[in-house]
Amino acid sequence: MSTATATARPGAVLADLLPASRVRDAALVVGGAALTGLAAQLSVPIPHSPVPVTGQTFAALLVGTALGARRGFLSLALYALAGVAGVPWFADGASGSGAVSFGYVLGMLLASAVVGALARRGADRSPLRMAGTMILGEAVIYAVGVPYLALAAQLSASQAIAAGLTPFLIGDALKAALAMGAMPAAWKLADKR
Repeated sequence: MSTATATARPGAVLADLLPASRVRDAALVVGGAALTGLAAQLSVPIPHSPVPVTGQTFAALLVGTALGARRGFLSLALYALAGVAGVPWFADGASGSGAVSFGYVLGMLLASAVVGALARRGADRSPLRMAGTMILGEAVIYAVGVPYLALAAQLSASQAIAAGLTPFLIGDALKAALAMGAMPAAWKLADKR
């Protein structure tokens, strides 16, 4: 199948532009997990918050968008399971499921599937729809991560929001802006080839 056919086909994501095989899918899943683990090491502590700013959420959402719901979910599941098993690739080289920020990792699993499903519907092809996709993905991550933080750190709802949501909103807006330029540009580049 030519690239033009793949890009014109409804329901395609960027990963579908590569020749189809199980080896390709396995490599994409492993590569997405590794990219997320690498991006998690880009970590900046936030005063008064046990949760750092990382590149992890941005990578997880791009993995879901580029790979689609199934492969994106599998990639983030591999990332989470390997991290729980001891691979030190959560934020700041952490591993295991005991961190108060582990809920964000669980949220990334769901978010990768959500943004991947939206990408299959063309949400990654225009800047405005891509921004909305990223914002929705971030909302899914927070919907799991903030309550988990509240329970794990024994915080009230308002304390968990102040420590685990509010400090990250500006960064999330920047991530959405980056994605709204990157993904549609990748499609335009693919269409030219």
